[in-house]
Amino acid sequence: MSAIISIVSSENGPLAGVTVVALEQAVAAPLCTRTLGDLGARVLKVENPRGGDFTRSYDDVVNGQAAHFVWLNRGKESVALDVRHPDGRALLHRLLARADVLVSNLAPGATARLGVGPDDLTRDHPHLVSVEISGYGDGGPLSGKRAYDLLVQAETGVCAITGVPGAPAKPGPPFADGTTGLYAAIAVLGALAERTATGTGARIAVSMFDAMAELMGYPLTWTAATGVDQLPVGMGSPAVAPYGAYPTADGRTVVLGTTNDAEWQRLASELLGRPDLAADDRYRHNPDRVAHRAELDTIVGDWCGSRALTDIQKAADAAGIGNSVYRTPSEVVEHPHLAARDRWRPVDTPAGPVRALLPPAVFSGRTAPMGAVPALGAHTDAVLAELGLTVHDVADLRAAGVVGALPTED
Repeated sequence: MSAIISIVSSENGPLAGVTVVALEQAVAAPLCTRTLGDLGARVLKVENPRGGDFTRSYDDVVNGQAAHFVWLNRGKESVALDVRHPDGRALLHRLLARADVLVSNLAPGATARLGVGPDDLTRDHPHLVSVEISGYGDGGPLSGKRAYDLLVQAETGVCAITGVPGAPAKPGPPFADGTTGLYAAIAVLGALAERTATGTGARIAVSMFDAMAELMGYPLTWTAATGVDQLPVGMGSPAVAPYGAYPTADGRTVVLGTTNDAEWQRLASELLGRPDLAADDRYRHNPDRVAHRAELDTIVGDWCGSRALTDIQKAADAAGIGNSVYRTPSEVVEHPHLAARDRWRPVDTPAGPVRALLPPAVFSGRTAPMGAVPALGAHTDAVLAELGLTVHDVADLRAAGVVGALPTED
């Protein structure tokens, strides 16, 4: 476990005592390390003194701060250190010598240039669990290319199965970044468990391309077996029918449908009051219903269009048919289900407190560490002092541009 004494780490979590060094930017690695921090790890976010993680400047909508950065970086300590400078690299290695995990998602080849590539770490820090997140992984024709969420979603076919025919779309959330970050966090947990038995760290590589190809498992398996590309169906699924979004009589939109033959029987007989549909051989099995999607959507849509949302949901619940409400983000912010379950918490930021959601995993008897969002370099001096540097040492490094200036109070 880490020898560094924690400044903001939590004793409340299964990873308490684990120190993570993050050479990160954007979304994938920051989500990985925030997830580890949510589990109690201490996260040292090493940032370029000149601007830091570039998502800091994406926008200024959260009390002058960027929404991406506030979302992904609570509970971390910011160390403003120029790791391209020889003195900065030396300090980075001193941090790694006392840490447990290194997470990075820099540009292709950057970790090798900094002396923290897989071979370097095996030689210099064999105890360390390291995970390097890349766009496309090694050994392929795309390996050297830059990769962003949209680019990877397009490359792996995600956009082709989203939207409607002739109008492909990128799913709203950054699924390539997010899925990759979560796979990386899972891999770190496995490697830490293995290290408990062996005492030896691990070198892990996770690519956005591979993560999204895995998430495309159903459509890729279907197409590999049939030789046919499934067409997107908007707010629905090409796998099952009827299943989609239907306007209601009071101007809302309800989402409901079936995922198996038994549900179809209930939907037709109990919800729609149409036992004739339940008995119709054209709709008896799911592949048949998929082939008749358009006509079934019309039938369900007409039924929903003549009823209010609350009446539809009450009837669907009584029939055992899954249903939900199409909502906008502004509605979700005030969602009664989040409020009733007390899912929001205040989190400190350099510009004052903001609301943040608790982590999805709820540990019985434990409270999630909802630490502050750090100002750039806010923890630099304290972390370097833990390494034995004096105030004068840090002042000299600051004068040389190796460490960032002290954050100013707004």
